[in-house]
Amino acid sequence: MSMTYYTLGNSGLRVSRMALGTMTFGTEWGWGTDRDTARAMFDAYVEAGGNFFDTADLYTGGTAETWLGEFVAERGLRDKAVIATKFTFNSEPGNPNAGGNGRKNIMRAVDASLKRLGTDSIDLYLM
Repeated sequence: MSMTYYTLGNSGLRVSRMALGTMTFGTEWGWGTDRDTARAMFDAYVEAGGNFFDTADLYTGGTAETWLGEFVAERGLRDKAVIATKFTFNSEPGNPNAGGNGRKNIMRAVDASLKRLGTDSIDLYLM
């Protein structure tokens, strides 16, 4: 099967029409997939030609980003992969600067996401 790629808005990024969402990577929320199942989903998507991955800093407490980063690295796909991640929700109840769209939280969230993803860049950052 041949995947068709499309330009994402005016970003210049070429992405597969369907993104692989990773909100179900991990079972910390009492539902979702274990690591082996998540890996099988990732592999099937990549083998079909998919290159656009959607995740978020707080999906399953960070497990989704961690596993996605590991799966991308294990297959050597970082240059082909387009990784989108999100932030905004408060990661630390009681700390007013650990959530929201202010600079302090943006910097905290992007640094944490880069570390979990094991990369030095995020292709699309959403709030």
